[in-house]
Amino acid sequence: MFNKGDKVSVLDEAINGVVLSVKEQQVTIETEDRFMMTFFVKELIKVNDSSNLLDSIRRINVSEVSKEKEIPKARSFVKEKKSKHEIPAPEFDLHIEKLVPNKRGMSNYDILTLQTETAKRHIEFAIRNRIPKIVFIHGVGEGVLKAELDFLLGRYDDIAFQEGNYQKYGQGATEVFIKQSAM
Repeated sequence: MFNKGDKVSVLDEAINGVVLSVKEQQVTIETEDRFMMTFFVKELIKVNDSSNLLDSIRRINVSEVSKEKEIPKARSFVKEKKSKHEIPAPEFDLHIEKLVPNKRGMSNYDILTLQTETAKRHIEFAIRNRIPKIVFIHGVGEGVLKAELDFLLGRYDDIAFQEGNYQKYGQGATEVFIKQSAM
């Protein structure tokens, strides 16, 4: 379909060039800006010269192109593999609304102190009861609670922590891993 030296245009992109080589379904072109690019045959259209560009476009079967675009692409995402016997990690929401029925009369310092004390209690409970992983939901906000939580977790030797699963929590969670020592 394409031969070396043919002038081509890329469908869906403003790229024009000259065919350098054709291998099976892939065509390598040199663009007008002197870049070497490779495209699939179905992504290119042959252009004779600029005056015949309109004629070339008229020859395209519009229904075929639109059908091709309507074919849904398979979504690719990695799903966490879980065994049937795996117990999900306990999640602790540190939003103040979840900790007290009414925050009226509490200063920002009081709220942050209550949140960090709650987190500390949960961490020490998990260590005592050999719970390998817990999740703190802190929200995004201005990052004050997250910074305080990172500082708190950094003081423990047998603890590793990282951002929570983005698909599940967004940016507002921290996963805490408690390293178990032999007793």
